[in-house]
Amino acid sequence: MELGVSDFGVSPEGTEGGGQGTRSTVSAESISAETGGSDGDVESTEGVDPRFALADAVRRLIRLLVAGRISDEAIVLATASTTSAVDALEATAQPGRRPRSQPRPDGHPRDFFPTSPVIGSANPLSPPVEIVVVDGEIHGRVTFDTPYEGPPSCVHGGVIAMVFDELLGAANIVAGNPGMTGTLTIRYHKPTPLQVELRVVARCRGKEGRKIQTWGAVYFGDVMTAEAEGIFVEMDPKRFLEIASRHADSPEALARLTAEASRIGVTEVPSGRGSEVGNGDQVVSGYGEDKGAVAAGEAGSGVGI
Repeated sequence: MELGVSDFGVSPEGTEGGGQGTRSTVSAESISAETGGSDGDVESTEGVDPRFALADAVRRLIRLLVAGRISDEAIVLATASTTSAVDALEATAQPGRRPRSQPRPDGHPRDFFPTSPVIGSANPLSPPVEIVVVDGEIHGRVTFDTPYEGPPSCVHGGVIAMVFDELLGAANIVAGNPGMTGTLTIRYHKPTPLQVELRVVARCRGKEGRKIQTWGAVYFGDVMTAEAEGIFVEMDPKRFLEIASRHADSPEALARLTAEASRIGVTEVPSGRGSEVGNGDQVVSGYGEDKGAVAAGEAGSGVGI
């Protein structure tokens, strides 16, 4: 059985993809003049989910709230109408959260994580970064507005770190080497400016044992403003299921995780939260120790992930 990528690292071909509805084509040529590889035209679900339009509207609201020169009276009126809209949405929402969809390496990379705070079109916290696959690499573009400001007129360094973490992870998915972040080393060569189009690139450099080595960079024009090197760790599916099941926020979420695990051959269901949602302290502690061992340079040496 051919395997692809999922929250557990691998999943059978045909697992539910990232988006819903009729697909449209996005050309890599619109991302960067340097593109044009065989992977340039990739299908994306961009533009078909009504949540994308709502997320765009919320982004506009956030930008105005952060930097708009607006009177207090206008803000009071906007608060009332916004609160009314949120109340109406909450009244129609079903209990629990929407199920996460599973990324497919043969799909468009922006569909890997539709609710990501970096590339997710359904998440108003994301800019979002627009990415495509070109010759096995992640290429993309992004314009950061005032909500992402750190030093005056510059992108916050923590935002750049978050973007690198996401894009290097996406590059690993494309390369067939999914994993969890062990270490992420970032070099800030120059201030990264706000409100201009930036170019991003990320590539998986290879894998040794359970350690996956990945590189990425941000460019303003031809100038590299920041670059990152990451070591990611291949995840044992059983260990991941143990962690995820104890953090599941509902029996439905746990059932979905268990079903996904069974599709990749993990039939042993760990003793996790189950119906006792809310008792994850033990895993939080153990997971932190594992991640700490990875951060100390022990990735791939039996730290337990």
